Amino acid sequence: MKRTVIAIAAGLIAINTLAGCVVAVGNDDWDHSSDWQDKQQHNRGEIANLDLGINYDQVLTIMGTPDFTERLTVADKDYQILYYQTNSKKSDGKVTKSECTPLLFTDKKLTGWGDTALQQLTPSS
Repeated sequence: MKRTVIAIAAGLIAINTLAGCVVAVGNDDWDHSSDWQDKQQHNRGEIANLDLGINYDQVLTIMGTPDFTERLTVADKDYQILYYQTNSKKSDGKVTKSECTPLLFTDKKLTGWGDTALQQLTPSS
């Protein structure tokens, strides 16, 4: 009888201990891979619907926090560039500017996006 009680107690302890365990099997990219793809698709859609001339704060409200930002002043014009992740091929957990679409603001107004907009800031050779 005493052995039966000990065996039952040991079994209950083992079950209680294992109840908190989680076993993960397979590729761990499955659940967060869709997150970065969804984010990029969302960003592409929002950028496509932006209107030139809207102000910086409106874009932040629509788009949220950018992945990168830059700011400079040239010939008394204030330029801000916000980069949003839009074109990664595979998620490695790190976002680079080459995976982003730049949004260009001149004096707090959206004046363009993409590489063509940034080339307007580059002096001709």
